[in-house]
Amino acid sequence: MSRAAETPGRAALVATAQDSIARGSKSFAAASRLFDPATRERAWLLYAWCRACDDIADGQILGHDMTKVADGPARIAAIRSATDAVLAGAWVGDPAFDGLRFVVAETGLPRGYIDDLIAGFALDAEDRRLRSTDDLLTYCYHVAGVVGCMMAIVMGVSPDDRDTLDRACDMGIAFQLANIARDIEEDDRAGRCYLPMEWLVAMDIPPGQHMKPPYRARLAVLAQRLADMATAYADSARAGVGRLSFRAAWAVLAAADIYGAIARKVAAAGEHGWDHRVHTGRSEKAGAIARAALAALRRREARPRPRSPELWTRPDGGLASDGGTSGGTGGE
Repeated sequence: MSRAAETPGRAALVATAQDSIARGSKSFAAASRLFDPATRERAWLLYAWCRACDDIADGQILGHDMTKVADGPARIAAIRSATDAVLAGAWVGDPAFDGLRFVVAETGLPRGYIDDLIAGFALDAEDRRLRSTDDLLTYCYHVAGVVGCMMAIVMGVSPDDRDTLDRACDMGIAFQLANIARDIEEDDRAGRCYLPMEWLVAMDIPPGQHMKPPYRARLAVLAQRLADMATAYADSARAGVGRLSFRAAWAVLAAADIYGAIARKVAAAGEHGWDHRVHTGRSEKAGAIARAALAALRRREARPRPRSPELWTRPDGGLASDGGTSGGTGGE
């Protein structure tokens, strides 16, 4: 990535980020429109950086057509180099990276979260296989739970508000579990599998054979397990929206409903959950947005409940200085 000849304007970076989310994720694009203007722009800028990093790491375009890459470590090094440069005050000529500096400057986003997400991309680049439920949830934190934390800070949550950030992390984990359930076939085509080895062994599914017809019924059981886990983490996350503004809570609850529907559809389809890529239509998104508005209005009526100790907990509050991948505690 070369240094830009001219300093890009914030408005131009926001416009590019808006286009990125519109083409990369219709679900997040729909939910983001519910934010107030300032939060919406920052959310778009953060999304654009996350999307660009993911695309670089996976050799894809806007989250589609993932391919096997032979130079994974070099791709992660490029991500780190460009990110380090913009956080040090340079312009690298890539709108997705240049926009990140505005997010950090305007929200006080801690560097530790940025490093934790890049560590997640590195896990994919290393083609590390997940052995246990704890490995799965650690991975989900690094590629999505930490994004939930960053988004919460973009929404105005203090970086010191650990409990609210734990709930935001739960939402990110719920989204990723839904993604994993939906994308099992697509990931398999790219040579990846995010189902823990322990799960496959327990279902007597030979590693690398989970998409074969004889194992589809057993695979459906694991998809249901992912959907159930996603529901548990999303429910925990919903308990934290009472601390958000109405519009932030509205957006979060809408996204939770939309992504929850994806996981439920995959599970309900059983052996046919991967015949085509599951998605939510416009009417379903509209319904989710309407339900979320009512829930956001009532967000402070329910008595707050403690976060379940049975849920996995992010390491060091998400601020591990080395951006490491040490696991947390708890199971499903």
